[in-house]
Amino acid sequence: MTVNERFIINLQGKSFVTYEGLLDLAHQMNLLSLEVEIIQIPTNENNMTAICKAIATTENERFQDIGDASPRSVNSALAPHLIRMASTRAKARVLRDLTNVGMTAVEELSIEESVVSDGEENYPISSEEPPTPRQIETIKKLAGELNYQVNYDTLTKKTAGNIISRLIDEKKK
Repeated sequence: MTVNERFIINLQGKSFVTYEGLLDLAHQMNLLSLEVEIIQIPTNENNMTAICKAIATTENERFQDIGDASPRSVNSALAPHLIRMASTRAKARVLRDLTNVGMTAVEELSIEESVVSDGEENYPISSEEPPTPRQIETIKKLAGELNYQVNYDTLTKKTAGNIISRLIDEKKK
């Protein structure tokens, strides 16, 4: 099974899948449940960064991943909806794992105020944000508990999220 082409968007020569397309494919693969848990509520102390964890379950497998959103990573029109955006990003990431889709979901992109267009709709340009202090704290705690070494100099918000997700998975084993 593959993602229906109508759910693929091309931005500046790179293909991105939509959350809608991932969900469609996951249902074709007998998705049983898709749950979201808020890990971090946006506050001034964490630079208004929301973090959510999503868990997708089929009859034979269970996947989990996280997504984040902050005023710096979403368009200003979405800033009041950080938790929902973090939830959508988490679900998109976990559905990519479940469906084995390697391309990034358009909803996962960090957003600057400038956008590009595919002729019909406007889409964000991605940017690399540094990890939040909370992400670094979480990585240090989990890495210490599991005796892992992490290079903090090269972390971005996205890579920090990936590391946190993997460390949480390792801790559960």
